[in-house]
This record gives sequence, structure tokens and C-alpha cells, in this order.
Amino acid sequence: MINVPKGTKDVLPADAYKWQHVENVAREQAKLYNYKEIRTPVFEHTELFLRGVGDTTDVVTKEMYTFKDKGDRSITLKPEGTAGVARSFIENGMASGALPAKMYYIIPAFRYERPQAGRLREFHQFGVEVFGASGAETDAEVISLADSLLKKLGVQVRLYINSIGCPTCRKAYNEALKAYFAPHLDGLCYDCKTRYEKNPLRLLDCKEEDCKKINADAPSILDHLCPDCKAHFEKLKSYLEEAGIEYTINDRIVRGLDYYTRTVFEFVSTAIGAQGTVCGGGRYDGLIEQLGGGAVPGVGFAVGIERLLMLIEKNGADVIKEEKPVVYFVGMDDDCRKKAFSLCLSLRAGGVWAETDHMSRSVKAQFKYADKLGAKYVAVLGGNELAEEKLSVKNMATGETESVSFQEVCTYFQEE
Repeated sequence: MINVPKGTKDVLPADAYKWQHVENVAREQAKLYNYKEIRTPVFEHTELFLRGVGDTTDVVTKEMYTFKDKGDRSITLKPEGTAGVARSFIENGMASGALPAKMYYIIPAFRYERPQAGRLREFHQFGVEVFGASGAETDAEVISLADSLLKKLGVQVRLYINSIGCPTCRKAYNEALKAYFAPHLDGLCYDCKTRYEKNPLRLLDCKEEDCKKINADAPSILDHLCPDCKAHFEKLKSYLEEAGIEYTINDRIVRGLDYYTRTVFEFVSTAIGAQGTVCGGGRYDGLIEQLGGGAVPGVGFAVGIERLLMLIEKNGADVIKEEKPVVYFVGMDDDCRKKAFSLCLSLRAGGVWAETDHMSRSVKAQFKYADKLGAKYVAVLGGNELAEEKLSVKNMATGETESVSFQEVCTYFQEE
């Protein structure tokens, strides 16, 4: 027997409706905020992620699924959504169109990680990207969209925000970090010793316990922001307060990808263990230019769908209601089954969810199957019903039975 690859998971028909619910709510919220869908390839040239995500991040150094195609080109399954959308923005000349460009996506993404609850090697994200608007009010709108989505889904989380500044103030902060960590180098993990030289900001993102203890007393980026970045952060806070969105400042949030500048944020839950970050994002004003486009600012976020579903289940397994068929047709013999099949198709053409027997079951077995499906009604068709051109319709909740003519059947069930 061939099993599913480690770190991946089948979504079975019994659970797919939960995914559809989350995706539908995400699309509805995106529409309300005037975001339009973009679909990019599931794989890209590896260079895109080396330049965009950053060659010192764990994603690039440890986690990417990279391979050579038959043309000897280095290809990578996308580990996140932003870089691909940025590439598409540049390649398709969107900067010359109406700005800001507000887009969303629902994607699979791939990272070679140790599988655990809420973290798989193939995972799924709902994400949004805004290109062309540099103001803090856009950051606030993006955060508001995430906040409204999570509330709509009944998910209990806390919002944390931070600013990691721009290249100007980041330079001074990196020097302050190096000065702080210099006496502690021997206590850092192997990866952090590399980060110390290449990208000191990444030191704050380490998950090793010993490094976390050392990080606790590191200088705060908020004390090193330039006047412009400080004003941007203050404006963001004022917009969130005006919107009634509660937040907590956490000066240790830096996010795991190198393209972030200024605003970074996370929505975190304590209900799903160590993998508590459900949604994360921020601003990336240099990404488009870094990938060969013009100086176009950007901001966005991504939500992990698997983690959302875990949280929804924690809040109550029946929060997402599964839709059930309206009517199941029971045919007592071949002629009755044929007519039931025809009536079933007529109802479907009229937009009614209908089902009928495909297994030549007995009448008793058909009723049992209809009950398993959760059908609201069972329409019975026997010899008498066929001769009189009528159905015997049973309400499965009340047990009441009613006679409905073939001519009235579509109208009868469309009103349900």
C-alpha cells in the first residue's frame, strides 16, 4: 500500500465542507474590502525566493522544496505567497494600472519542516497583498480585514504589533544588536552565530530556548526608530484605536522573512499549543524594487487555514454546519428508479440538492442511507405512485407524509 507522504494530509469528503466554509468566508471578506483574486503558479524559479524571502531565513536555508527540472533550471515549490504575487505584479506591469492594487489568494504552500499539530509540509494559506500605498492607514485596513475574518469565523485571538523600521534605522539597530549579543556568542545556537554576522535582526526570531533567554534583554527596535518610522507606527496605532481594534505591542516580533519593513503583526492564539500564530504579516516597501521593479510599497498578511480549522474545532466542532441534501428519492423497482432518476435531475436543474439510489438497495436500505445523508425529505416512488404520477414525500424530522404530483415536485422542493 502506498501512503500519503509525511507532512501532508488528505482532506476527506467528510471534512471538505469545513474548508469550503473558511474559504467562502475569506472570499466574502476580501470582496467587502475590494480585494480581487490572483492565482500564481505553484512553483517558481528558485531565484525569486532567494532574492525576495532572503537567503539567511530558515525558509530558504532549510525548508524549501527545490529541484532541477528537465531543462536544468532550479525550481522551487512556493513556500509562501507574497514573492509570487510580487513577481506577477512586476511582470504584468500592474504598477502602470490603478493603484493601490489589492489582491488576495488561496494557495497550497510547501516547507520541509518537522510535522506537528498545525504545521505540515504542505499547508494552505489565505493571503492578501496591497501594492502602491505607503500610508499607515493601509496597514490598518489590512489588519482590519484579518481581524474581521477571524471574528467572522468565531476565532479567539490576540493581535500583536511592532515596527522593525526601515533600512535607515535598521542599520543603527543592527549595530546595537551586535554589541549586545557579542558577549553572548558562545551561548547562541549554530544558526544564530551565522545570523549574527549576516542578519542580526534574525537573532530575535530564534525558537531555541537558550537563545530566547539571551534575547530577553536585547535592545528594543522601538528605541531605534527614525522619526519617519516612529510617526508611521504612531499613525497605525491611532487608526487601530479609531477602529476599535485591540492590540498589544510586542517589540520582539520580527517575522521570519527578510522582506518586511516597518509594520509587522501577528494574530496569536493560546488554544493550539506552540504553533499559536494563526495570521502574520506586515509591510514590505522594498520588495518590488528588490525583485527588479520600481519603488512600489507593499503590505499584506497570510492566514494558515489548517490552524484556523484547529481553532474553530477548539471553539466547538459544530460551529460550521454541514449542508445536507433536501430530498432523497426511493425507487421500489427498476421502472420507479428510472422515474426517480428523471425527477432527481429535474430538481437539480432547478437548483435543488437531490439524490437517489445508485446501488440497487432494498427500500429499507434506501431509507437508512437517506438518513445517513441527513436528507430533509424522502420521496418514495412505487407502482401506485408511478401510475398516479404522484410521490409520497416524508418529512424525516416530523415523520409527516404528503402526496405531491410529478408536475408540482419542482415547485414543492424549491420552496424549501
